Amino acid sequence: MKTTIATVLLLVAAFAMPAAGQLAAPNAAGIRMGHIHLVVSDVPAQQKFWATMGGVPTANQRLEMIQFPGVMVLLRGGQTKGGTVGSIVNHIGFVWKDLPAAKAKWETAGYKIEQDTPTHGFILGPDGIRLEFSGDPALTVPVKIHHIHLYPQDVPAMKAWYAKALGGVAGKCDGVDCVEVPGVSLAISQGETKLEPTLGRSLDHIGFEVKNLPEFLTRMQAEGVTITQPLTQSNFITTMRVAFITDPWGTRMEITEGLAP
Repeated sequence: MKTTIATVLLLVAAFAMPAAGQLAAPNAAGIRMGHIHLVVSDVPAQQKFWATMGGVPTANQRLEMIQFPGVMVLLRGGQTKGGTVGSIVNHIGFVWKDLPAAKAKWETAGYKIEQDTPTHGFILGPDGIRLEFSGDPALTVPVKIHHIHLYPQDVPAMKAWYAKALGGVAGKCDGVDCVEVPGVSLAISQGETKLEPTLGRSLDHIGFEVKNLPEFLTRMQAEGVTITQPLTQSNFITTMRVAFITDPWGTRMEITEGLAP
């Protein structure tokens, strides 16, 4: 009887946990999508926005996050130089299982929808956070991240850089140049002019989770990648280490080991 009760309790705990928010399995290089870090003027307004998008609040020790399948969204209050448009990362793309129902929620909440079609468009969140949306009834979860869209002036160079640095697979995603990293597609389109770096914008940086951070940084140094912050112990999670790198186009990246709850 004790065994039966214990089993039931474990099953209840398992179903209570938001398993859909787990990060993807890493690639052969030990790398996967980790998080998107936003610097925002109104944290409660952003929390409301991401909850309306289908995000679920979670935490790993003292680090509070909003989780989606494949990615965590982190918020920090502060002033920014502007939204995503105008920076090298123009927007983030998410896909919904029931897009009509999701759009009805956004409209009720008063969010601005742009370039709207039945299956695709953009929604503008607080602080100029631009999201591209699409629908896929075959999804096994209500919503998940789909892509991060960058606009460099040299598409082949960026594809090669990300494929090498992150062990990603370069190719085409829905007809757009991309590099696939577990959990997300890095969509890459031709930029007409040189765009602003992400540092200081509302989307300050994107994050990737690695298996062995010291080894990753050693490889980055050998390849001449700019390490803007060396390996540091997290102030929020006792078991997490972090570092920062920047790509040649100004995309700031936090590399973590131990992010996920």
